[in-house]
Amino acid sequence: MQNAIAKIIVAIITFGGVIFMLAGLGLLMAFPIMWTWDATMPHIFGLPTITWGQAWCLNFLCGYLIKSSTTINKS
Repeated sequence: MQNAIAKIIVAIITFGGVIFMLAGLGLLMAFPIMWTWDATMPHIFGLPTITWGQAWCLNFLCGYLIKSSTTINKS
């Protein structure tokens, strides 16, 4: 019984760690988006600069809306 509880606790901690790492990677990837946006968009199109949080939202939105799909053609 205690062995099963220990396995469940390890699984929950592992799952939480993976979620934390993925969120951290997403937040880290927001910096290049912010820097490239701020370096180009205000000068070319007259748009305002964006914050780190807005860059993170753009990263999420683009990742959600633009997905690559592969099809396997079995002929």
